[in-house]
Amino acid sequence: MATNSKWVVIFNDRKVTKNYDEGAGDGTPGTKGLGYFNIGDDAFWNQAKFSNIWAIQYGTSVASDEVEHRDETPHCSYADANLGDFQQFIDKWDAAHLAFLQSEWDEGYDPKTDIIGPEDETEAEKITRMGPRPTSYSSSPA
Repeated sequence: MATNSKWVVIFNDRKVTKNYDEGAGDGTPGTKGLGYFNIGDDAFWNQAKFSNIWAIQYGTSVASDEVEHRDETPHCSYADANLGDFQQFIDKWDAAHLAFLQSEWDEGYDPKTDIIGPEDETEAEKITRMGPRPTSYSSSPA
């Protein structure tokens, strides 16, 4: 598979990984975020068009090597694989990342300071300290 991709999709793990910009990282302190999310939407992953896909590395400098098949089908570009707009994977990642950001906010964790607020912190105090609870998230263009 190609390397240095902006996105990676692993079908067996139902995982979408973002390797650039906000949200990328491995979840350890000092990184920007989890980077990956397991997407539990069976209806999405079980689409017939994905049945022979092992993995996708999207946004590489080697476009002819973006899609890896389960069988002996040669690797190909995402466009040649005819899987639909890649935005479908980005949308899944963005939804999972928004849920992650909301969970952190609900727990009072501020990733900018790596501090969890006091248990008795009011919503108003949390907003003052961390800003409003996230209500949307959209990845910048790949």
